[in-house]
Amino acid sequence: MIDSIEKYNYYLQEDRKALGITKNTFLMFLNPFEIDFEIYKFQRALRKCEYLYNSKNSSFFWKVRKFIAATRFKRLSCKLGFTINPNCFGPGLRIAHRGTIVVNGGCVIGANCTINACVNIGANPGSPELVPQIGDNVYIGPGAKLFGGIFIANGCTIGANAVVNKSCNVINTVLVGVPAMEKGVKLF
Repeated sequence: MIDSIEKYNYYLQEDRKALGITKNTFLMFLNPFEIDFEIYKFQRALRKCEYLYNSKNSSFFWKVRKFIAATRFKRLSCKLGFTINPNCFGPGLRIAHRGTIVVNGGCVIGANCTINACVNIGANPGSPELVPQIGDNVYIGPGAKLFGGIFIANGCTIGANAVVNKSCNVINTVLVGVPAMEKGVKLF
């Protein structure tokens, strides 16, 4: 959780590394073919909202900053097709492409997560309080669906269009299929 300027800067630095942004962002803005810059702007707005809303400051100026940051974040979310609430992802988030990405606000996703387009991470219809908990260094392929009170271990790779509705506690595992299976064996 980002509650200080030091953590805010750290999260931004890790997100830039994950996206592969090493050059000056102003020069990226000038390039009309640079798509990663739009995603970086979204992630920067996400992290700014996390910082402003988690800080204990309650001055009038701070409230105005929160409102402006939330408005900008909402505009970028609609433009890129992302429905991601603040405080879900750890540092080093990499959103690979534009497109529909829906993440339930109660999810906890670790550091260095890569998420692709058309991913849905949410709850079961009957139990909205049970949401996925995802470890560090997880790759989530395009079109993957994760739902329910499941846990995904560190280093897992979730294949394209996989439907994961059971926990995977084995680190560095590949999950593929509908429903997702680990090397041909159904998950527990």
